[in-house]
Amino acid sequence: MNETIRYRCNACGNLTRFDVVRFQRTTEFHHFTTAGKLNVEDQKVLEESIESVACRWCESGVDVVEMRQ
Repeated sequence: MNETIRYRCNACGNLTRFDVVRFQRTTEFHHFTTAGKLNVEDQKVLEESIESVACRWCESGVDVVEMRQ
């Protein structure tokens, strides 16, 4: 079972709005239609890390904590 990670700002109590900077390396199959429209299929995440999280309400980054559910 996968854990859901939520954030909480201890400075203002925010539970819903955060700016998250995430690094992600993926491999994807790009399928272009004859009209040139791109459909990304079969995406696999090879590497992922969260670089920073900041509260959207009070802009604090140091007071944001992870809450595992």
